[in-house]
Amino acid sequence: MTTLTLSPTPQQLIDRAQVGARLRANRKRQRLTLKQLSERCGVALSTLSKMELGQISVSYEKLAAAARALRIDMSVLFTPDAPADTAAQPTVVGTSIIEAPGYGTGRYEYHLLGGEFPGRSMTPLYARIIARDLSEFDDYIRHPGQEFTVVLSGRVRIHFENGEQITLSERETAYFNSEIGHIYLTEGDGDAEVIAVMSEQHQPETG
Repeated sequence: MTTLTLSPTPQQLIDRAQVGARLRANRKRQRLTLKQLSERCGVALSTLSKMELGQISVSYEKLAAAARALRIDMSVLFTPDAPADTAAQPTVVGTSIIEAPGYGTGRYEYHLLGGEFPGRSMTPLYARIIARDLSEFDDYIRHPGQEFTVVLSGRVRIHFENGEQITLSERETAYFNSEIGHIYLTEGDGDAEVIAVMSEQHQPETG
């Protein structure tokens, strides 16, 4: 069987302080206090404060929750501020995994794909799975919608909070309800690589 590999690896990860600064700028633009944002998104106030200050790296779940509460696309947190051209809707947007903006948590690396497409109804990510044991997590990851994943390299085990689990090898896929808590773990000697697509509908802020 032909082995799928990605080489070279994606570029250096975004400084979490930059992500935090963009989060803070968008919160301030909407004249929300940290407490108000916390109440909207369900992320603890202390965690949001540390996120804005770049003191911690957090999971996709928390980044997506904050973006959802601010009604912005998560790509806004990953890329420099730039005026969006909403007049011309593109037919297609191409993304290089090598150049995709990334964010590291120590357990995973996320690289956002297709972030330039306005009004996205899906969030596709390239992810490097580093975590190997459930004990590395305080809780399962949950977010609205559904999730599809395909393994590019390595071997992945997905654990669900209801006790179910599935193991995937290269070219194997899984589709599941992402509201059910889940954790990706890599098996074997090296990290695993996957493409994951979340179906969550975005509602960008329009004014």
